[in-house]
Amino acid sequence: MERTFLMIKPDAVQRNLIGEIISRIERKGLKLVGGKLMTVDKSLAETHYAEHVDKPFYNNLVSFITSAPVFAMVVEGEDAVHVARHIIGSTNPSEATPGTIRGDLGLTVGRNIIHGSDSVEAATKEINLWFNTDELSDYEQPRNPWLYE
Repeated sequence: MERTFLMIKPDAVQRNLIGEIISRIERKGLKLVGGKLMTVDKSLAETHYAEHVDKPFYNNLVSFITSAPVFAMVVEGEDAVHVARHIIGSTNPSEATPGTIRGDLGLTVGRNIIHGSDSVEAATKEINLWFNTDELSDYEQPRNPWLYE
């Protein structure tokens, strides 16, 4: 089993889409093992987006992610990073496939609803940045034999 980090961004929280998004993720078969509604401080935002520090959109990213609450979460499942990225859809909602979160709910690149780790390494780093180990649950679900061979 693999874990990945997802963050429902301020635009989706303000549009009351947390339940819709979590429902889509759970219906796909990913298991929620940690989640919290939080207001992101500037330091956490800057660390999270450090790879973009020299890009022209960096300040807007930090400003946006700290502007209102986000819902940070960790989900688990077989090939979770790839599966979650597929559910999320392309970064640009106008290019995202219908049926994906961004394809159905997103409007613009700057307000694209959700963040998802793009690799196992990034997921590990982001999970450790956003969550303490005692905030994550390890549990079995009886549905697993119906999801995985």
